Amino acid sequence: MNQEVAAVADPAASPGTARGASELNGPERAGVLMLALGNEYGQKIWKKLEDDEIKTISVAMSKLGNIETNAVEHLVMEFVTQLTSSGAVLGSFESTEQLLNEFLDPSRVVSIMEEIRGPAGRNMWEKLSNVQDSVLANYLKNEYPQTVAVVLSKIKHEHAARVLTSLPEEFSLEVVERMLKMENIQKDILEKIEETLRLEFMASLAQTQRRDAHESMADIFNNFDRQTESRFMSALEEKDEEAAERIKTLMFTFEDLGKLEAAGVQTLLRGVDKDKLAICLKGTTDAMRDFFFANMSERAGKMLMEDMEVLGPVRLRDVDEAQTQMVNIAKDLAAKGDIIISKGSGDDEMIF
Repeated sequence: MNQEVAAVADPAASPGTARGASELNGPERAGVLMLALGNEYGQKIWKKLEDDEIKTISVAMSKLGNIETNAVEHLVMEFVTQLTSSGAVLGSFESTEQLLNEFLDPSRVVSIMEEIRGPAGRNMWEKLSNVQDSVLANYLKNEYPQTVAVVLSKIKHEHAARVLTSLPEEFSLEVVERMLKMENIQKDILEKIEETLRLEFMASLAQTQRRDAHESMADIFNNFDRQTESRFMSALEEKDEEAAERIKTLMFTFEDLGKLEAAGVQTLLRGVDKDKLAICLKGTTDAMRDFFFANMSERAGKMLMEDMEVLGPVRLRDVDEAQTQMVNIAKDLAAKGDIIISKGSGDDEMIF
């Protein structure tokens, strides 16, 4: 075992310059262990490592020089002791992170642990990815370019692109340059940026973006079936007619789809299941049917008409469910900017 370690010693190094265990960093300690294990026992471990991990350990191994015999034995015994001290292996996020820090660069460990923890570990960054690009850009334009570069490197690429577009051009170019030159982000720096965003930006955003209670109630009413909606709306009109009217104004219904432009209708139809569309139109007005048929090819309209005839009578509950699904699809498309939907006349655009 000691001969294997000495085999990678720097030819220029003299026997008197052998290094002790305390002088080795994480990758070097891993390199010593892998050399000690040799090909027979080490190959299974090598196969489980990522390319960058193999490269990091290999570079460290190639520069090890002479390692003291007692240092090699100390590292092997330390590793075995950590695994056997409790009589069993304790698997947890904390123990995994602690072990990885023994062998890998800290910034690499942060990246790996984020992937392991999944959405819960990236919760703050996921929330940030859902913030409107213009709002996020308005906040970031007052930050240091390096900080902005870190933030944009952590959120979804498509969202980062929109934020960059919303920043002042000269500033955004500087941010791009910082992102191109960015190296591994130290854990403590990343944590400070996260904490600042959480306390200063996300907290204030939550205060300014609280939805009006009538808007929330309109969303709830949108998901009622017709009978339930009618019952609640009638009762509310008796007690608070003004509130009822405001909710009606904010509600987006299946009939409002009739205000879509031709391109928007065609985009919507591509995302709706044809069977569900047949049920939707089965329970709506002639005007709404004509509207959708007018935005289809003659062949597609004929096939849909045949599907509706085959359906026969349909339950009102099924119609409500299908129409609600179609409205929700329209809202999702509007949120992505694929279509523009409006209520009433003029330019009363609905933003979701």
